Amino acid sequence: MHLGKVKEFDPEIYSLIEKEKERQMEGIELIPSENLVSQAVLEALGTVPTNKYSEGYPGKRYYSGNEFIDVIENAAIDRLKKLFNAEHANVQPLSGAPANMAAFFAFMKPGDTLMGMRLDMGGHLTHGHKVNFSGTIFNSVQYMVDKETELIDFEQIRKTALETKPKLILSGYTAYPRSIDFKQFREICDETGAIAMADIAHIAGLCCAGEHENPVPYFDVVTTTTHKTLRGPRGAAIMCKKEFSEQIDKAVFPFLQGGPHENVIAAKAVAFKEAQQPSFKQYAKQIVKNAKVLAETLMEKGNRLVSGGTDNHLMLVDVSKKGLTGKEAEAALEKSGVYCNKNTIPFDPRKPWEPSGIRLGTPVVTTRGMKESEMKEIGAIIDSVLEKHDDASIKKARERTKELCKKFQFYK
Repeated sequence: MHLGKVKEFDPEIYSLIEKEKERQMEGIELIPSENLVSQAVLEALGTVPTNKYSEGYPGKRYYSGNEFIDVIENAAIDRLKKLFNAEHANVQPLSGAPANMAAFFAFMKPGDTLMGMRLDMGGHLTHGHKVNFSGTIFNSVQYMVDKETELIDFEQIRKTALETKPKLILSGYTAYPRSIDFKQFREICDETGAIAMADIAHIAGLCCAGEHENPVPYFDVVTTTTHKTLRGPRGAAIMCKKEFSEQIDKAVFPFLQGGPHENVIAAKAVAFKEAQQPSFKQYAKQIVKNAKVLAETLMEKGNRLVSGGTDNHLMLVDVSKKGLTGKEAEAALEKSGVYCNKNTIPFDPRKPWEPSGIRLGTPVVTTRGMKESEMKEIGAIIDSVLEKHDDASIKKARERTKELCKKFQFYK
């Protein structure tokens, strides 16, 4: 990273940026919503399109001087459409929550019924939680996973949908470790007359690479972040059927947002090109392989995983079996240089700030080049801390973490 001018003008911020880079390179990042972008994406983020206001859309802006910005944004749109086989794409959403908000308002009015998965079951705040706009502006109907299997219960979802007649049914989650049968959701939507929407923020990279079912071609609307498994800059996008293109675009601008961040859109375009390469398919395949090996290693050592494993990039570990809360486990692992996040598990008896689980994911370690053997070592490190989280155990785990990370430096 070339930060000569920052170093010269603001050594305080330069030093903090360097320390953050060092933290990322010396630690094992297992937060499933994070990733490491390429040097090309980083460079695109810090370019002159950041100076340009471009309210509106390519060919129809409210300011002059957008001739090259239009070409950049169209490139991002075309690449995203090709990547997911989408009829229409909007690359302007600033992040995942505004993308979901725009999609909701494209199809619903305040008071309409939205059906999504409950937050503590694996859903997201924007999927109808009562403290979020989605649960206050709209009439939120929440579905759960099956208590025994901890898997999606399609019969219960169908029954609830027939009873409540939601305007929109949302699938795609933030903490669900299994593959999603999007076709069943589409069938339920068709039967009940609901809009079929998917939020694939977490699994987008797996969807476009063929490691997970891609709902874009046959769903009405699909939102995604552009980071996480898609390995782009922090941002979002919306894809939809052509018949809904005008209402989606109007919901983003002028309803929700003003000027888009065109430097981020340039970086999105670069990331979408990267995702079209054969190497990205191998990357997505390795994410899943790594997750399965990490899950198996943890289970072999006596840890309980929600639903008994994983099909995607993430897993939920019930740390209550180790006499810990998720908060305690997160803190102990952080001291060991292993980063995860505390997380509720389905039907969690504990409160969200002191939940029973932790959430782990493999996108970052896979980007760094780690494979199955490293996952076994990471699993052993995690288990050693969960099993005996005293100072001596944490210190030993920290040494193992640093030693492993030395071999996989992504940013020099």
